[in-house]
Amino acid sequence: MGLFTVAEARAELANLRETLDELVRVRADAAELAVSLTPDGDPSPLGGLPELKAAQARLDDLMTAVQQTGAELKGFAPLLIDFPAELDGVPVQLCWLEGDDDLTWYHRADIGFAGRRPLP
Repeated sequence: MGLFTVAEARAELANLRETLDELVRVRADAAELAVSLTPDGDPSPLGGLPELKAAQARLDDLMTAVQQTGAELKGFAPLLIDFPAELDGVPVQLCWLEGDDDLTWYHRADIGFAGRRPLP
């Protein structure tokens, strides 16, 4: 897939919002179910092993849906999504972190998250 402009990445992020919200919900359910299945875990009202397997399968589907847009899922908890782009001829990643209201950060592709800066 190609590079995103800032406007294209923001539009794609808006299109992904429902998917990302569901991913966060299913991630929490899977975590609760997994703990409930440990020897010291309390039973979960969400179910047991079949529900955990279903949640894991749904997470795989949701993560695939994100990556099929050309965005890169870099983190799972918290969600971290990068959109490959160029700013002033420099390869960058437009960077969205779970909890961000909008796509307002970037980092150079060769530096990574530690070099995260606000978009100009």
